[in-house]
Amino acid sequence: MVEAANGPSSRLVWGVAALLQAVSDALAARFVAVTVRGEISGFARAASGHCYFSLKDADGDSALLRCAMFRRAAGLLDFAPSDGQLVELRGRLAVYEPRGELQYVVEAMQRAGAGALYEQFLRLRAKLEAEGLFAVTRKRAIAPYPRCVGLITSLGAAALHDVLTALARRSPQVRVIVYPSPVQGAEAPAALVQALATAGRRAEVDTLLLCRGGGSLEDLWAFNDERVVRAIVASPIPVVCGVGHETDLTLADLAADLRAPTPTAAAELTAPAATACAEVLDVWMRRVRQRVRSVLDVNAQRLDGINLRLARPADSVRRRGQQLALLGQRLPAASHNALERRAALLGQLAQRLVRAAAVDRQLELRRVESLAARLRALDPQHVLSRGYAWLADPQGQVLHSVRQLVVGAPLQATLADGRAELQVLGTRADDAV
Repeated sequence: MVEAANGPSSRLVWGVAALLQAVSDALAARFVAVTVRGEISGFARAASGHCYFSLKDADGDSALLRCAMFRRAAGLLDFAPSDGQLVELRGRLAVYEPRGELQYVVEAMQRAGAGALYEQFLRLRAKLEAEGLFAVTRKRAIAPYPRCVGLITSLGAAALHDVLTALARRSPQVRVIVYPSPVQGAEAPAALVQALATAGRRAEVDTLLLCRGGGSLEDLWAFNDERVVRAIVASPIPVVCGVGHETDLTLADLAADLRAPTPTAAAELTAPAATACAEVLDVWMRRVRQRVRSVLDVNAQRLDGINLRLARPADSVRRRGQQLALLGQRLPAASHNALERRAALLGQLAQRLVRAAAVDRQLELRRVESLAARLRALDPQHVLSRGYAWLADPQGQVLHSVRQLVVGAPLQATLADGRAELQVLGTRADDAV
């Protein structure tokens, strides 16, 4: 709508709707059919079937074009668009009058590549996977009944409310400690790493929840940062990652010990419901009661048996008397048999001793006779009886050489039947000796 103002300096004054309509007509006339290439960001499909997203340059330029793809055109797609994909769009430029925004009405879409950001995601994923950071064998089990859970997210995020609500509803017995951190933007990776390190250092929780709501690939990029992935792997506390929607996948999800499709699901996977815990406790309580009753029954039966025995002590005394009488009857016979066995054994031992003494005596007599014969053979008197004499000087020293004799010296000669006093008259040595 154009209005003419009165007065000599009349000018055209546009109404808002008229101006936007004029701009839209100009764009439609100038850009009848336009083909544009870019990277999808923030893709969303409404319940009506219309698709809304933004298109940006793959080289990282900050320019952003709002796009709308209505249900008719979206129904002709042969693939599922997602954030980070590089596509070629054919359509026309228009103005969305309710908000006065420039938008691109998409009439056809085809894939042109994965997109720079998505390609970076794939390269980093391959690198970290080759290092074994995503290996299933590395992942740890989550505490089945945690007493305290740590939550890493932004204080202004909807995920904080969702997780706390889910835990309060399902597991009110679990205490929650929040480690606040930005979850989007350039400062988010370093803050997330710091929050993970703080939780690990304080060691006050059994499980860590890393949560954020949904968003585009750029919005979730902090959870694809290599520093965050390595911090999750290095965390001494098991980590449950619930980032984005069920279709969103980040490197943090792959590195976490457990991945949840949403923040609410992460809360549900981290702590069991109070009703389930109560059911488990009921089962254990029934088992304990059954065990206690069984033990009590066994002990009661034992007490009954003891009581029965104590109630009739005369029977016990009578049984003991019978046992003693039986043992008394067996004792004389056992003693007599034992004595007979001992006597027989002693007789055998005595016979063996007599035989052994006789044998030893004969051996000793033979040995004595042998020694006597040897002694008689060595007796000097026996030698003298064969005509020999034993010469000695007056001091009794034996003389066995002519050189020991001195002419005129007295000698003593011992013969077989006595002694004789002699005097040396002369000596002559035998040259042959």
